[in-house]
Amino acid sequence: MSLVLLIYILIGLYVAWVYDYITPALLKDIAEALLAIFLWFLVLLGVDLNLG
Repeated sequence: MSLVLLIYILIGLYVAWVYDYITPALLKDIAEALLAIFLWFLVLLGVDLNLG
């Protein structure tokens, strides 16, 4: 069951990428947000977590 769900999600990601719902800019923004969430203490110390 979980393998079917994984395949379903991967196909959905591929379709979203092909139809430009997911773009490199969006992925960069998500990565920056995840870094800020998991490394919040560095943000409070003034570290800039912007990519690129």
